[in-house]
Amino acid sequence: MDVEISPSTLSGTARAPSSKSYTHRAILAAGFSGGALVYDPLVSADTKATMRAVEAFGGEVTRESDRLDVDGFDGRPEVPGDVIDCANSGTTMRLATATAALADGGTVLTGDSSLRSRPHGPLLSAIEDLGGRAESTRKNGQAPLVIEGPTSGGRVSMPGDVSSQFVTALLMAGAVTDEGIDVALETELKSAPYVDITLELLDEFGVEAGKRREDGGGVYRVEGGQFYEPTDGEYHVPGDFSSISYLLAAGAIAAEGSEAVRVRGAYPSAQGDSKIVGVLDRMGADVDWNRDDGVLTVRRSALSGVEVDVGDTPDLLPTVAALGAVADGETRIVNCEHVRYKETDRVTAMAEELRNLGAETTESADTLTVVGEESTLTGGAVDGRGDHRIVMALSVAALACSGPTVISGGEHVDVSFPTFFDVLYDLGATVDR
Repeated sequence: MDVEISPSTLSGTARAPSSKSYTHRAILAAGFSGGALVYDPLVSADTKATMRAVEAFGGEVTRESDRLDVDGFDGRPEVPGDVIDCANSGTTMRLATATAALADGGTVLTGDSSLRSRPHGPLLSAIEDLGGRAESTRKNGQAPLVIEGPTSGGRVSMPGDVSSQFVTALLMAGAVTDEGIDVALETELKSAPYVDITLELLDEFGVEAGKRREDGGGVYRVEGGQFYEPTDGEYHVPGDFSSISYLLAAGAIAAEGSEAVRVRGAYPSAQGDSKIVGVLDRMGADVDWNRDDGVLTVRRSALSGVEVDVGDTPDLLPTVAALGAVADGETRIVNCEHVRYKETDRVTAMAEELRNLGAETTESADTLTVVGEESTLTGGAVDGRGDHRIVMALSVAALACSGPTVISGGEHVDVSFPTFFDVLYDLGATVDR
């Protein structure tokens, strides 16, 4: 689907979509339980893949108006009767891979062409070290994957600079093993706040896990023999700061005069992407966060370029790049090499597509530089690269262009923010689908 966005001014109030990261984890945690209700979930293409995975392992997920009713498999996943198709969801693939290592038999996992190009080698090696069988059918660490269990737990060592989801997957599965699982990190953990999200959610489900320091690095530990039992049998998903970042950026770029864009549902949590508030503040944005009420308010502001380290917040790179294209001076996004291994190479994608809109950009292995003072955003045709975050970031930049912008692949926002274009339209953007 092509989406055309014309230069626009915005005002009004929007509600943040629920967190995709928390929803994935909550669905699986409910699957590990005897049964639980997940309130305010984000129902998207990615989270539907996790629902299907839970059902493949013997659970049942029923969607109600404001919740998911999950009849879990009580810590004992069945051997799936068919291949698990994770579609485009890397989180589903990692979570399901570790879960499959608990089943007494073989599980085959695959996904679309993008997912089949993403790395899983360290997680496969970890499962082998735990006594399971874990193979890439093409011997390249990429899906399709064949996993065979059961494993009873143990200690593994892995690099931390490929994906924090490997740690999350092992911790969630490790709680129901006999021995528990220790994950020793060989390198610094990238995207560490996402493991903090996992620890926060595990605690909500009554599972104890944590991190300790050892010579040579950090070790995450989850005891075995635990039960997933959320308080009162229910869990409420918080708002998603990755999605909130696009709305805040849109307001900072295109709010109408003295009017403001307000975002509700922005309550504090372990989400690293809440750092977008501080990034906007450093760039000179007029932004205010009422944490008690969960309301963020932003007004159109004169922005200045800054340096932003996305080592722990990879999903913010597209948003920050779009902001840099309209800011004075130079915006440098550093420590971003791991952002090349998402649904697409997001570093190159933003560099090339912003350039197509008229921005001046350069990139190296781990740095993306956007020179706003040398950029004149004119609009034109850009490729969303089949990546929801690229589509949404380019949509934000399009608001500040001098002419209309046509973005291909608009349907991919269904992955994390299905109502994104509706929300933009309701705030005053000219959107033609």
